[in-house]
Amino acid sequence: MGNKGISVTGLVWGFAFFLLPLHSAYGDVSYSFPEEMKRGSVIGNIAKDLGLEARILSARKARIDTEGNQKRYCDINLTTGDLIVAERIDREGLCGKKASCVLNQELVLENPLELQRISLHVQDINDNYPQFKKDVIKIEIAELSVKGARFLLDEARDADIGQNTVQSYTLEGNNHFILNVNTKSGGRKNADLVLDKELDREQQQEFKLLLTSVDGGSPQRSGTVLIHVTVLDANDNAPLSIF
Repeated sequence: MGNKGISVTGLVWGFAFFLLPLHSAYGDVSYSFPEEMKRGSVIGNIAKDLGLEARILSARKARIDTEGNQKRYCDINLTTGDLIVAERIDREGLCGKKASCVLNQELVLENPLELQRISLHVQDINDNYPQFKKDVIKIEIAELSVKGARFLLDEARDADIGQNTVQSYTLEGNNHFILNVNTKSGGRKNADLVLDKELDREQQQEFKLLLTSVDGGSPQRSGTVLIHVTVLDANDNAPLSIF
């Protein structure tokens, strides 16, 4: 009786033959471009970069697919082979504070079926302003506080990353306070209000100071907050005799 089973070798070759049409013949391609480009903006010419002739794209029903549940952020011009922006790309909304923001898409070609992976590296632009949590920072300082006393101020936050986030703070000129700027882990910066000259409530009961945070982007963007300092009274004056 002849052997009617399928040999292991036959299975391997059959499996390889099935996968062959899915093989990526040209290699993956990646593009780096800034976020918030307008719809229709050209990212690159994917036909040229993959060694394809633009004229065959339509015949092979070229299209862009996504991985997982991602949106289709780019599309392909079947006439020119250009890869174009299809959806608004907001880096902060997609990747938050991550140093790298990569979107994976696929170019699908039929007859024969081929898949080409496309990696979109989205670069940050300076499109956010530094912001404080509150409009006013209220601080109470005892009248007898010594020179050098420090008071921690609320940190300004910026949704951008790297050089485009908060880089410095400034305080409007006054005779009693200066700023001390601190760099925290990850490069974040905050500031302390430092008493540079002793207070006298009898002379001035409150101060209104303007704190400004500035990022390092181009053009630079800034945010401001009002610091309202109330000087608390101390029993530092002896009663005066009226006689």
